[in-house]
Amino acid sequence: MMHNRIKNALPAVVFLLALAGYMIVGDHVFERTGPEYVFSYGENQGEDYPTTMGAYRFAQLVEEQTEGRIKILVTADGGLGQEGEVIWQMQHGGIDFARVSLSQLSAMDDGMNVLQLPYLYENSDHMWRVLEGEIGDEFMERVKGYELVGLSWYDAGARCFYNNLRPITSPKDMEGMLIRVQQADMMVDMVEMLGAQAAPISYEEVYSSLQRRKVDGAENNWPSYESMNHNEVAKYFTVDEHTRIPEIQLCSKHTWEKLDEKDREIILACARESALYERELWKKREKESMEKVIGEGTVVTELSQEEKEEFRRATEDIYEEYCGAYMYIVEKIRMLGEGS
Repeated sequence: MMHNRIKNALPAVVFLLALAGYMIVGDHVFERTGPEYVFSYGENQGEDYPTTMGAYRFAQLVEEQTEGRIKILVTADGGLGQEGEVIWQMQHGGIDFARVSLSQLSAMDDGMNVLQLPYLYENSDHMWRVLEGEIGDEFMERVKGYELVGLSWYDAGARCFYNNLRPITSPKDMEGMLIRVQQADMMVDMVEMLGAQAAPISYEEVYSSLQRRKVDGAENNWPSYESMNHNEVAKYFTVDEHTRIPEIQLCSKHTWEKLDEKDREIILACARESALYERELWKKREKESMEKVIGEGTVVTELSQEEKEEFRRATEDIYEEYCGAYMYIVEKIRMLGEGS
């Protein structure tokens, strides 16, 4: 009888030992030395880019807060695939965490276009009031419908036009130009409403296309312009800040469901702390990139609010075309910008 009681109690003992960080092999009890979970993190930017450094900070914080039970391995430079591929793998449980541009999620959910409409935000502070408030929380909830869990928002700065022909101060200056844009319909339409012709080619082809005069210009943020050496082949940079496309840290729903409530809280807190860290890195990197290219000969054109308004009016039809069903959100966003 005593033997049966001991035998019946063994599964409970094994479970308690496992919770305490031990494992049983035969008649011996060993302390578990490795992590309980080892997760993957996909990042397509280089090792020294702010978003990558934010990812490493996130991984470090999680490992510290879980006392080594959870280890997250960050793979930079697109080693796990480009953003679209990474999202697909996350939806199917192949990758655990990632940082992606919100533009990549728009293909699944056109509502995501709202947060990246041209000339929507008055400045960076305006965007963060949106993302860190009720509207941002609602968009975090939306990704749950796609086997993903939103963790935090990352900064990607403001995108601006640059070209190898002339300074741009109004849409008239863009007439006849061939401008490289992201492979997204809304970006194509925006450029064509401004009088230019859009060339939706891959990011990797931009330098050679500018160098060979296959395109006249492109658009991106300061760090991308500098890090890809686009200033060497397109010296006119116009600070129009036409779009601010937020970046989002994600967890695969498959991974999320493996975690208990305490670990989920830790991961969320670490993701948000890493986002604040990444934002500071972004500001620093943006300033350094701007100063570097100006020192190398970039000609910068700063637009006044009146000049920016001319660009906004030229593209206002995009709002109804792409976000007609979400104009109530657009109005809420605009209200948050009043007095910025």
